[in-house]
Parts: sequence; structure tokens; C-alpha cells
Amino acid sequence: MATKTEIRRQELRDKLILIAERTIAQKGLSALRARDLANEAGCAVGAIYNVFGDLTDLTLAVNARTFHRLGADVAEALADAPDDPVEQLVVMAQAYHQFAAQNHLSWRALFDIERAPGEAAPDWYLQEMGRLFVYISDPLAVIFPNRDAEELALLTRALFSSVHGIVLLGLDEASAGVSSENIDRMIALILRQFAANPE
Repeated sequence: MATKTEIRRQELRDKLILIAERTIAQKGLSALRARDLANEAGCAVGAIYNVFGDLTDLTLAVNARTFHRLGADVAEALADAPDDPVEQLVVMAQAYHQFAAQNHLSWRALFDIERAPGEAAPDWYLQEMGRLFVYISDPLAVIFPNRDAEELALLTRALFSSVHGIVLLGLDEASAGVSSENIDRMIALILRQFAANPE
């Protein structure tokens, strides 16, 4: 049974995550400051670091929730997708784009987080990303049945990187020169061409 101290600690942790999540969604990752968090949470600045090692740990906790929401959106889109594996890739990539467009600052925080050189993300964080990769690797295994597991893993990451790059630059029209409404069309063109010759 949890002690009162453990309960209060968990309550503060949950409150800080919600405040940080809202701050990032509205103002971006750069707006996350310990003093502002403490003021809104009604705690001392030091209390934040009793719950999280640093603001990066807090951001990782927020990002895990963002990954979960992204995965739910992709799963929902796939529920109505055709049986064709190529079209499933198109559907999930377009769902990824829509999530990024509708949750732009939260989505950017997934990739803008800073870590020390050589420092890996925590296992639980990598597991959240891994769940998203499964959505990609399953249809790829159907499209490329002769690829071994290692090649499929590389293809999965390559495909994700390609779609991510299109979305990232596409949402910054000044960089890509592609209007937002054409991003989905570009994604579909690339994926269908990618899968046109499975050998």
C-alpha cells in the first residue's frame, strides 16, 4: 500500500506532466521552464527535481503520451484501410501527417528533445517508438516477403525517415515549397512508387 508521501509524489508527477504537456502543445518545447512549472503546480522548484531528474525526463514522459496518442490515431486510420499493404502504408503515413499538422508543437517535441552525446533514450521510450514501427513493418513484410528480418527493420526505419522528412519539410512551406494540401499526395506518390518493384 502506497504511503501518503508516495501518493503526493505521484500526484505531483501527474500534475507536472499535464502542465508540461499543455505548455508544449501551446508554446513549444522551448517554453518549458522549471519556475513556470512550479508556479502553476503550486510547488517549489526543487520539488520538480525530486520527481524528475531534470526537464528532459519530464519531456520524455510527455512525449511518451504523445507517442501513445499518435499510435492511437494511426490504429484508428488503419481500421478502415484497404487490405492492400501498400495502401495501408499510405493510410498510416497520411494519418502521421494529419497528427503532425494538428499537434504540431507536441509532435516537434518528439524529435527536438536534447540529450547528451551518446546518451540513449530510456527503454520504455524506445518501446513506444517500436510500437509505431510495427505498424510499418507488418505491411512491409507482405510487400517484401523475401527480405530477412534485418533488412525489414532497416526498410521500416528508412520508410519512416522518408515520410517524416516529407512531413517535416512540408509543414514548413518556406523550406519545401510544397503546400500543406499536397503533402498527402506526395506521400502517396512516393510510397506507391517505392512498392512498385518489390524485388
